[in-house]
Order: sequence, then structure tokens, then C-alpha cells
Amino acid sequence: MKSVELFAGAGGLGLGISLAGFEHLAVVEWDKWACDTIRDNQQRGFPLVADWAVAEEDVRQFDLSALPEGLALIAGGPPCQPFSMGGKHRAYNDDRDMFPTAIDAIRKLKPRAFIIENVKGLTRPNFANYYQYILLQLEFPEVARRASETWEAHFHRLQAEKTSGRPHAGGQLAYNVVPTLVNAADFGIPQKRERIFIVGFRDDQGIAWSFPRDTHSFEALLHDQWVSGEYWERHELAKRKRPRMPESLAPRVERLRQRGAPLFHRPWRTVRDALQGLPDPEKTTQSSFHNHQLQAGARPYPGHTGSPLDLPAKTLKAGDHGVPGGENMMVKDNGDVRYFTVRESARLQTFPDGYVFHGTWSETMRQLGNAVPVGLAHLVAASVAEKLIEH
Repeated sequence: MKSVELFAGAGGLGLGISLAGFEHLAVVEWDKWACDTIRDNQQRGFPLVADWAVAEEDVRQFDLSALPEGLALIAGGPPCQPFSMGGKHRAYNDDRDMFPTAIDAIRKLKPRAFIIENVKGLTRPNFANYYQYILLQLEFPEVARRASETWEAHFHRLQAEKTSGRPHAGGQLAYNVVPTLVNAADFGIPQKRERIFIVGFRDDQGIAWSFPRDTHSFEALLHDQWVSGEYWERHELAKRKRPRMPESLAPRVERLRQRGAPLFHRPWRTVRDALQGLPDPEKTTQSSFHNHQLQAGARPYPGHTGSPLDLPAKTLKAGDHGVPGGENMMVKDNGDVRYFTVRESARLQTFPDGYVFHGTWSETMRQLGNAVPVGLAHLVAASVAEKLIEH
């Protein structure tokens, strides 16, 4: 099944889609460092990116005419800064808003399906109308915005199309669109990362799809840690070295003790789980793992206190000007903090250990902070592939 990857970044979403069986005809990304990361892995023979046709250019300038109409999938994560909690919140007034470009690609190529990922901030109340406007454009991409038309006027026209039924009845290009806000930790990613996935299937296929069911939970982790104790035994932590259970958790743990472990969920994966097998970078300067060097200077301050070892990590962030001072760090067993290495951060984003990142520490951390967790991308893409194959 043929696919196109827009706003590819360092390749997180693209790797997951490749794992699901799609073949990228084009991988488009304007950032040189992210493209260098992909190219470095191609030169190293990393198999999932070996055949990617990388185009280092602005998606708005990329020539779509050489690509086949009706291909299986378009995927991408338009730049999130216009909607990010840490950004300037300018939305449609931000020239980095690339949703119009993504919609234009869907209009021209008419893929059987699309996957778009973005930040939770897109769903905030002050963006509510614009978010609904994006969804309607994705549903009816051929109802394009006119040259002199404001987005508000276009929004009203799309609403009228939605209620008229004309696009479906008249054979006009339309998609069944399913937006879902998810926490990556609920799907086995060792990171509390809330993101929205917007998935669409071309309407003429009659495909019924829903987002995959969550597989992991905090309740299951609590049972593993404070009821059965299997978590500590798995990590070979003696009782004297185990942290104390926070008193605030006592009622929940007691309920779990009485009713047993959750039946349908596995435990959330923690930082300790993710980093298992990696050498401590404070104790060795030589490592067989790529990108696993210690970065000095970590310090906590109010609101930036690092990620505890025995929970999923806090959301890895890219920052407007590199990695923010108190973010992207771990809290060690003794309470001290240090920065995650690039390799540790890649583990938290579920990149394979053989995938190497190009650039300085701050640059590679920016790539990772902007990435889609590979494991989550694979889960979503595999569910889409399954429906396309069935059809």
C-alpha cells in the first residue's frame, strides 16, 4: 500500500506507518537536521527508512503532481506550535499553521485514508470553532476556500454543505472523519503524552473504523506496584530501596486489593521500564548505545520538576528555543535530577535503539520532542491498514 508522509520530522510517525506495511512514495520535511537524521539512518542501512524518498523542502512548495491519485494513505503532523500549550496560541493567525496545506494535498491526491496527528491544545475552548473548521475541511476537501473568503465565511459554507447532504449524494469527494484525543501511556508508551489523532476514510469505500482500544492503565500499574509487588521484583529492587507509597494513593490501592487486578489492561510502562538495559551515563563514558551521552546542567524549578522513575515520563518537549531548562529530565532514586540522554528520550518515544539522531543535544531533543511515538503510530496505522486491506 502506497503512502505519502508530510511534515515528517525525524520519522516517528513514518516509522510506525512503515511497520504497518505502507510504502512511502515521498517523505517531505523542510528541517535540515531532521532530514539529516533520516539520511544518516539510510546510510547506516536502517531497514525501515532504506527506500524513503526524502524531500527536504517546504511542503507548500512540494510538487504533488508526480504522485498517483487514489493512493492508500496520506499522513503527517502539521506543525503544532500554533496550537501548543507552550506556543504563542495564534492558531489561524500563525503562518506555521499547515492544516490548509495538508487539506490541499488530500484534495489533490484523494487518498483512501489519512492520519493526522497534533497537540491536545488544538481542542482547547478558544480554538473550538477553528478545530471544527479543520474537521469540516477534512470531511469535504473539495469545498475549497475561495480567494477572497475569510475562514469564518468558509466555515459557514462548510456547515451548510454538511447539513445539505449534497457532497455525498452528488459524488463529491468526502471523508468519514474520526478525531480522537489519546494519552500515549494508555497504549503502552512510557510517557504521558496527550495528542489528537484525526483519521479519515474516503466515503465511497463504506469503511467503518474506530480508534483502537486502550491497552494499559494507571490502575494496573498501581496493582503491580502496591498490591502484588511484581513491578519491584521485576526490577530487582530490594524492599529497603523501594519508595514509599504516597498516602494519597491508599484508598485506590485498597480498592484494588479487594477487587483484584484490572482484567483488560496491562500496567502503564514507566521510565524505569523504558530505560531497562541502558547503562547509567553518569557511571560510564563509553557505551555501545548511540546518542547515550550525559548532558550536564539539569536543575528543577517551580513547574519543572522532572519525571519520576516509577511513572510514565512527563511529555517530552521541544521548546521554542531548544529544550526548556527544567524539562526533559528524570528524578533519580535519591531525589537528584539529571537530563535524559538522547537515547533515553528515544526510548521514551519508542524509537528503536538502532535509530540514530543527528545534531547537537538540544537539536536532537527538539526532534524527539516534536516526534510521534513510534509504537503509537504503528498501532494507529496498523488499524487503518487492516480496514483498507479488508475493503
